[in-house]
Amino acid sequence: MPKGYWVSVYPAISDPEGLTAYNELAGPAVRAGGGRVLSNFGRVVAHEAGITERVVLIEFDSFEQAVAAYESEAYQKALVALPNGFERDFRIVEGID
Repeated sequence: MPKGYWVSVYPAISDPEGLTAYNELAGPAVRAGGGRVLSNFGRVVAHEAGITERVVLIEFDSFEQAVAAYESEAYQKALVALPNGFERDFRIVEGID
C-alpha cells in the first residue's frame, strides 16, 4: 500500500512566533493520526520556481491515513490557530508503492 505524505511550503513567514499556537496543537494531532515528521525547519535549496522558506514533509502509512489525519477534529482545531493572513501551499500526496 502506498504511503501518504503531507507537503507544506511556506512562501514567507513574517512572524514565526505567530505560529506557536498552531504548532502546539498540530504536532500532537499529527502524531495521533500516525504521522512522522521527516523534514521541518531544515535547509532548503530551491531551483526553478522554488521557494527557499520552510518546507515540512510528514509521512503516513497510507494516503487514506494522511487524509483522515488532516480531517481529524484535533488537526482542524490546529488550523483555526493559524494566524490571519498566513499563507502556505499544503498538499496531501500519495507515494509510490
